[in-house]
Amino acid sequence: MDLPLQITWRGIARSDALDAAIRDKAAKLQQFHEGIMRCKVLIELPGGHNNQGRRFGVRVELKLPGGEITVNREHDEDVHVALRDAFDAARRRLQDFAREPRGAA
Repeated sequence: MDLPLQITWRGIARSDALDAAIRDKAAKLQQFHEGIMRCKVLIELPGGHNNQGRRFGVRVELKLPGGEITVNREHDEDVHVALRDAFDAARRRLQDFAREPRGAA
């Protein structure tokens, strides 16, 4: 099943290579939980004055039956590192979610 995926670009131009990487990483999340109903990814380069250089942010939101997972990661200078870290964290949270017993009332 194709995962419903929404990618939003904020303050950064869309990149075909980055778009393909996001789609690949989102598809791989289904290996850890097949019930993912939606995946939203926000890639942003916030504006404003920052003496520390460019700081890329990546937000991954997963909608699951019985819950949601949201992960935010930032990295100086490298959006690919922020993307990798965000999806790695989402995968770990998804694995934890899949292990939790549900419906035991």
